[in-house]
Amino acid sequence: MVEWQSSPLGATEDWPVELQTLVNVMLGSLQPMLIVWGPEQTTLYNDGYAAMCGNRHPAAFGRPYRDLWFDIWDKVDPIISAAYAGQGTSMADIEFIMNRKGYAEETHFAFSYTPVRDPWGTVLGMFCACSEITGEVIMRREQRTQEERFRQVFELSPGGIATLVGPQHIFEYANEAYYSMIGIGRDIIGKPVAKAVSEIVRQGFIDVLDGVYATGTPFVARGIAVELNRGPLGEKQNRSIDVTYQAIRDPGGTITGILVQAQDVTERLAEEKHRELISHELGHRLKNQLAMVQAIASQTLRTARDIPSARETLANRIRVLSNAHDTVIQGGLGSSKVHKLVNQMLAVHDDPVARRFVVEGPNLRIGSRPSLSLSLILHELATNAVKYGALSVPEGHVEICWSIVGDARDRVEIVWSEKGGPAVRTPDFEGAGSRLVRAGLAGTTDSRVEIRYEQAGLRCEVSADLISFQQEH
Repeated sequence: MVEWQSSPLGATEDWPVELQTLVNVMLGSLQPMLIVWGPEQTTLYNDGYAAMCGNRHPAAFGRPYRDLWFDIWDKVDPIISAAYAGQGTSMADIEFIMNRKGYAEETHFAFSYTPVRDPWGTVLGMFCACSEITGEVIMRREQRTQEERFRQVFELSPGGIATLVGPQHIFEYANEAYYSMIGIGRDIIGKPVAKAVSEIVRQGFIDVLDGVYATGTPFVARGIAVELNRGPLGEKQNRSIDVTYQAIRDPGGTITGILVQAQDVTERLAEEKHRELISHELGHRLKNQLAMVQAIASQTLRTARDIPSARETLANRIRVLSNAHDTVIQGGLGSSKVHKLVNQMLAVHDDPVARRFVVEGPNLRIGSRPSLSLSLILHELATNAVKYGALSVPEGHVEICWSIVGDARDRVEIVWSEKGGPAVRTPDFEGAGSRLVRAGLAGTTDSRVEIRYEQAGLRCEVSADLISFQQEH
């Protein structure tokens, strides 16, 4: 209990009307309020402000203001001094490190310091209405931290993520993977999908988004075909994507937007298709093993000098054939040279006496993935030549040549030409082996295959971009 008669303020009945009025307002308010009065800056406050004083209440009541906030006086003094000089101060958030509860803690306050004057304009003291907002500030900070963490998760996601808001599906956010999928450099944030990625409108995606927004039912599709203007000059590209649309709801359950998750799986599906093709080819090759061994045996015995030499040659050729198939089963050859792959095929199919192959080409390196494809193609072409083409008759032969072509000398071309064999005709249907050949060179850019059934014999041309042809994967 303060002995007011002995305090700088004197007896309460002698207080000026300004102070009595403010005290009545302060005590009747639930908001924390503070009065600092007179030259001694005597402190008065209500219960709301007392809670903010911590362990310093009630000792600080009726004492100089500096005694209450001595540990942060360097920050408080300029504000109270300004008020006594007639200048009010208002802040939505001021931060202090306080020891009001016996330990250092971060605190935040919103306040307004207002000078109080008598009728002649003399400043008598200061009145403050304030609120402690420490909890709100820390909560907002934690929310921002959580939002930033989620944003980092979205940015680090290998798949494309975007958020759309409103019934017009306006882009609010998109990560780098999403930009890479639709085409880097597009200006999409703040624009509706129908305008930002206009090419998908006629493909039905806006209707799908409308359905998810209206019903909340997620949409999920795998390997869906989409045409995107994503090239360097905006040229159209056909891509395959996995996509999921999910409704975003506010706390009341109302749908406010859509979360888009998408991933370009074009290369993955192409690789799976190629692996499937190779798998079919392995089955096809296994079925042809007996015919192949028979052909090798027939060719070897026809040109052998005697039985011992025939046995040795036949064993060597079958061993080379086995090694070639081991390479296919193991999945690759590693970086190699074109002539090594050709020689591997020749070791199985060529006749050391009659020389059934003519080979010509530079010492050209080939990457691991294209080397596997080229090995399969060469063995497939040789197998067919032994069974049906130029190598099925004694007078037939095959020419293999490869070279760097193009105006910029940026492509490699490999040509297989059969001559001197039986009459050639276009087959009625395409088997697994032909499909393997037409699949071209895996891991290369713009691989092209052309098979022509010419009068002189079958001709197969395989070409690809030189850089990807030699690149390691």
